[in-house]
Order: sequence, then C-alpha cells, then structure tokens
Amino acid sequence: MTLAAHKILIIGGGFSGMSAAIELRKRGAEVDLVELDADWRNYGAGISLGGATLRAFDQLGILDDFLREGSAADGVALHLPDGTPIGLLPTPRVARPDVPGGGAILRPVLARILANATRASGTQVRLGTTFTEIKQDEEGVEVAFTDGHRQRYDLVIGADGLYSKTREAIFPDAPKPRYTGQAVWRAVLPRPETVKTAMMWMGRVKPGVNPVSATQMYLFVTEHRPNNERVDPQDFPTLLRGLLADFSDPLLQGIRDQIGADSQIVFRPLEGLLVPQPWHRGRVVLIGDTVHATTPHLASGACIGIEDALVLADELGRTQALDTALRAFQARRWERCRMVVENSFRLGEIEMTNGSKEEHTGIMRTSLMALAQPI
Repeated sequence: MTLAAHKILIIGGGFSGMSAAIELRKRGAEVDLVELDADWRNYGAGISLGGATLRAFDQLGILDDFLREGSAADGVALHLPDGTPIGLLPTPRVARPDVPGGGAILRPVLARILANATRASGTQVRLGTTFTEIKQDEEGVEVAFTDGHRQRYDLVIGADGLYSKTREAIFPDAPKPRYTGQAVWRAVLPRPETVKTAMMWMGRVKPGVNPVSATQMYLFVTEHRPNNERVDPQDFPTLLRGLLADFSDPLLQGIRDQIGADSQIVFRPLEGLLVPQPWHRGRVVLIGDTVHATTPHLASGACIGIEDALVLADELGRTQALDTALRAFQARRWERCRMVVENSFRLGEIEMTNGSKEEHTGIMRTSLMALAQPI
C-alpha cells in the first residue's frame, strides 16, 4: 500500500488528532501523538452530532461504542416559546439504514471512546508533552519536544485547536480567532420521558435539549452577549435559569427548575476562525479547529474536524507524493468546511438581530442536507 508519509507526528489529542491517528494506523503509518495535558482531559457537557459524524464514527470503528454509551434519534423538533410545534428538521440516515440521523453524548465519554481506540490502534501516545521547535527540509521534519526528545518525521499534523501553537509557528500571519457576539451555556440534567430527540425553542435566546444517554440529557442555551466578559461560575445557575424565564412551555419550565450547582454547567463565549488555504506548508499540515473553528449552530464542528482526519488519511494512502496528497486533501475539504463555518456565523447573526426565522430554518435544513453528502 502506498502512503505519502510513513512516520507521522500528530500534535494535539483532541477529537481530530485522535481520529487521524486511528485512521493513519489502519493504513500502516507509524504514528506518534503528543498531547500537552498530562491527564488527557476533555471538558464540557454534551455534544450534539449529526448523521455525517455518525458515518465518520462508523469508518473509525467506534459507532457501536457511541450507540451503546450515547443516544441517537431522528430529527430536530422546533417549538415556539410556549411549546407549540413549528416543524421538524430532517436528519438523514447516512451512517447506516438502521442508525438514526443524529444524536448526542457527553464530551468526556466520547473523548474516552476515542482515546481507547487511539491506544488500541498502536499509536504511540505521549502525554504532558508538546513541541518546542519544528524544522523542516525537503526530506523531513525535525521536531524538538518539551521533554527534551528530538525526533524526525515525514509529516507533522497540527491538530491543537483554536489557539494552535502549531498554526502560530507555521503560519504566523494567519487570522486570529474572533468573538462572534454570542455565548453558549450547557448543563447536564435528568432526561424526562418526553425528551426522545433533539428539541429547540425559537425565542429571544435559543434553548435546546438533546438526550446523551438513557437517563441524561444536556441543555444548551445560546444568547447574545455584546462583550466577551468573564462570568463568575458561582452565578452560573442563576443566570442560566434567568435565560429561560420567558419560555412558558411547561416542559422547558420543568427543566429550568432542575438547574442547580450540580448541573455541570459550562459557559463558553463563541469564537470562530476560517484560515484561507493553503493549510499546509512543506511537510506540516493543519486540520480541525486549527484552521476552521466554528460555532455550534449546525452541531458540526467536531464533524468536519473528524472528517479532515479521514480525508487526509485517504489522500496520503493514494500516493507516495506528499505534496500531491496534501493539495488533494485541501481541495476536498475547503468548500464543506467553509460552508459550515460561514453558515454557522450567519445563523448567529440572525439570532442576534432577531432576523428571519424562515431564513434561519432554511439555512439549517440546507446545511444538514449538504452535510449528508459524501466527503
């Protein structure tokens, strides 16, 4: 089997980096993965996933693990603040005919599933370590690490997220992450019997819920915050309950009453980034949030990062010419990633300006259908 790079370093142990390791090991590459966090933690509450992500899980070999530990269902039910149904966004079944078109799972659970698969693949994982220097020539890349080691590689993959040090080192003039004017709240709560699929309410803020297991769900609320200011975690429960005060739907009010200090509340200002191509320089290539960090409006940020990993491995396996493989990777990924980032930004703008609900629903519908197409 041809492979454009035989010895590969992945910088960053998030979803994209782990997925790249798993897929590249299938093709026979020797893979090292370094992650700065010595405990390899993944913070957060729940994460919503579309059918395209479940299809990627199937290729990675973790779909059954997800179905066992997470939750999957068809459609996204839309409601007015009083609970009146206004529509159902379709979520095509693209993973397998017997697998629903969407779902959700607790972030730490998904991270554990991917970490187990990464180790099982034979990837050499080194925690508490990252790079200090990257030097490349026509034949390879020499990397110095914080633990004092030096190693030479055929290819380096930067998958170290929104504030990537790899991006800063390789593309110092690349755009910086920007605050979008919105923030998202997430909390983990008991799952009522009536919550069987993802649900959203269209109001002054945009709350929603999604099952993450047989007994739990996560609540998410997107709000307009003109200034990116720190919020005291002690105030999280009161502020989150306050955002739901105007929604009279008895289901949502019952959910509101359950919010407390033990609800694993996470508050995150929404930032985004779209780095123009090229996404590689010589023998260093960037994937995932490192080059296309998006807001969660289409529940597809993790999806397009994981897809990057699959496409990159596919193109590296097609040829022994590294530059050819990296150019082909970029060509396959640009339009899909651009669509997710820019459409997500537009959805946020509509929400902040109380714009057209029809445009909002239309963008979500067309985007989800586009994501169902092959990668």
